[in-house]
Amino acid sequence: MGAIAWSESEIGALSAKVAALKASMSKVIIGQENVIDSLIICLLAGGHALVEGVPGLGKTLLVKSLSQATEMDFHRVQFTPDLMPSDIVGTEILEEDHATRKREFRFQQGPVFTQVLLADEINRAPPKTQSALLEAMQERSVTFAGQTHVLPKPFFVLATQNPIEQAGTYPLPEAQLDRFLLRIDVVYPTEAEEIMMVSATTNAGLKDAEPVMDVATLLRLQQLVRDIEIGDHLLAYATRLVRATRPALTTVPAVTKHVGWGAGPRAGQALVLASKARALMHNRLAVTREDIGEMLLPVLAHRVIRNFEAEADGVAIADILLALREHIRPD
Repeated sequence: MGAIAWSESEIGALSAKVAALKASMSKVIIGQENVIDSLIICLLAGGHALVEGVPGLGKTLLVKSLSQATEMDFHRVQFTPDLMPSDIVGTEILEEDHATRKREFRFQQGPVFTQVLLADEINRAPPKTQSALLEAMQERSVTFAGQTHVLPKPFFVLATQNPIEQAGTYPLPEAQLDRFLLRIDVVYPTEAEEIMMVSATTNAGLKDAEPVMDVATLLRLQQLVRDIEIGDHLLAYATRLVRATRPALTTVPAVTKHVGWGAGPRAGQALVLASKARALMHNRLAVTREDIGEMLLPVLAHRVIRNFEAEADGVAIADILLALREHIRPD
């Protein structure tokens, strides 16, 4: 299967690690099962996630728990309007050798040199700082003063946005939003979950997530995801779904009426990779139509731009994509 020969025993062991990762995070994060699933899918696919939700829903705890359960280095950066690119990627400092008195510049790594980076409220930083981070996300390296510095593997960025505080923010351009594999919406918990959350955080406090996976195992899992099978008819189905988001190329009424700009080819790659990761999450080694359908919204929600008519009519992007999924059928 694929370029690498996978034994049944290794596949079974890796699948068990995925289940253990979800169980470890679920002991810390109360509710939010869909969010945990999406986060793990994004990690397995080797992408980055844009996490959106109001304050107090545990977005930081979610990312921290993921790093603890996978034994990955974790850094958090609070994005602010005065944050500079060097505050993210690093800068050069002048050092003096006390023995020789010789002075030379040395690159001092910034917080981006980690394995899990939480970019909190990324839309509060100016565009130049946003671009520095997004370039590192795409290239998996940082170039400073003509020298390239490779980032650790794996490198996983979760950027949060607060949907209710827009004053003094710098919305990410569409081309930069495309760098994120998934957009994950963190919603309010149910009443029962909220009671459990309040109880857990006001008594002894929450414990750290139990480490259940090391970096070497995670890298093998990411390779396994790439080797998961997808039939030609499903590959064509995923491509048709993405192409159908472009108003000039489709007859889907919801798109022609309410979409200003559709998704690019990178969205097709993201949809297939996310579907493969979801298949592995469900202990399968082949993608199904259900995988593609379930990943359509988190993959395309930040890549399809509504037009003015949709905003005026209060038509949500989820409504458009669900109508698209009903209209486009696999062969």
